[in-house]
Amino acid sequence: MAPEERQSVEIWTDGGCKPNPGPGGWAAILRYGEVERELSGGDPATTNNRMELTAAISALEALKRPCKVVLHTDSEYVRNGISRWINGWVRNNWRNAAKDPVANMELWQRLLAAAKPHEVEWKWVRGHAGDPMNERADRLATEARLRLG
Repeated sequence: MAPEERQSVEIWTDGGCKPNPGPGGWAAILRYGEVERELSGGDPATTNNRMELTAAISALEALKRPCKVVLHTDSEYVRNGISRWINGWVRNNWRNAAKDPVANMELWQRLLAAAKPHEVEWKWVRGHAGDPMNERADRLATEARLRLG
């Protein structure tokens, strides 16, 4: 499908742990026109960064066809990783600047694959600063974490 024919989808993601590391939850809200879909899940032993990545991956993997996507995240780790650092990691065979293996490499690889068919704009939003959709994603991620027991 030509880029100008792609549907536009807006996504808000969040993830977190309490404590970090520890039990974690993630959430994503996808909006296409007036239609919204909420996704969430958790892991009993994880990190904040893994949950932030999982939220973005799950949202993009849920899309059924190539789309124009605006993905809102309050994670600078996710936004910087996918928009600034990842090309260097790939070029250096998934090694960081210190020549160590990239942390969460398997999730970064999944995110790269999930984003590939789409035209994604990665937008950072300040967390816990009153953005209604970010606050909603945060509540859903917290609820997913709490469901773990």
